[in-house]
Amino acid sequence: MKRKEKQKPPKKEGFFKQLQNEFKRHKTTFIIYMVLRSLVILIGIRLFILGKYESVFLCLCTLVMFLIPAFVQKTFKVELPSLLEGIVLFFIFAAEIMGEIGDYYVKYAFWDTMLHTTTGFLAAAMGLSLINILNNSERVQLHLSPLFVALVSFCFSMTIGVLWEFFEFSADMLLRTDMQKDTVITGISSVLLNPEPVNVAVKINNITETMVNGEVLNVNGYLDIGLIDTMKDMFVNFIGAVVFSVFGYFYAKHPGKGTGSRIVEGLRMRRRTNQDDAEKIE
Repeated sequence: MKRKEKQKPPKKEGFFKQLQNEFKRHKTTFIIYMVLRSLVILIGIRLFILGKYESVFLCLCTLVMFLIPAFVQKTFKVELPSLLEGIVLFFIFAAEIMGEIGDYYVKYAFWDTMLHTTTGFLAAAMGLSLINILNNSERVQLHLSPLFVALVSFCFSMTIGVLWEFFEFSADMLLRTDMQKDTVITGISSVLLNPEPVNVAVKINNITETMVNGEVLNVNGYLDIGLIDTMKDMFVNFIGAVVFSVFGYFYAKHPGKGTGSRIVEGLRMRRRTNQDDAEKIE
């Protein structure tokens, strides 16, 4: 009698290969992923030839960050809509490649503002998604009112914004970066400048120059060190969070009705089902 040969178990795919296969389940997202990844690789090769190795490292980090949507889907067993995946990929490219390497943060004043507004909007969408997943969970008995869903969504977004500003501040203090960009202002108001020990601010207006260690800086005013930039980022994050939270309120109150509900559906994560796992490519 012939001995039956043992069948070899199928070769297990590597971790990064599994993440890339997640993108293949959504054809449109996969095309966006491949185009942006190819651009980053070409930019990285050019920067390597020019000897800009720090920017090359940033390109490598960007390639890893492109896998974040797939990582979230695989790790947390949730399904991200194609629209949300595409926006996240474009956001990473706009922030890291165009913003940092292409100097868009310096060339275009609105670039950082636009990205922080988008962050507030998307983070609110993620907050609503988490609440929606818990509301529909059989293991967790959680049923929130539409107003509370909107409030939690808003608070989640603002928390993400605050944590990011903590990260920027820490990087500036510890690594001497300039993530919290400086702002030139022509007037200040400070209690510290008052010679008397009283809580009365001294106002200085029409500032035309700033001197540090006897050297006049090339700025036509006083150099604010990041506070205005931080508060502006928080404010536009607030705007993005409020806008989505309003959509989220009407979505929770009247599911499937109105433009707001369609926007929420396009950005809302949901728990992955067996049918989702069976799908290969849309």
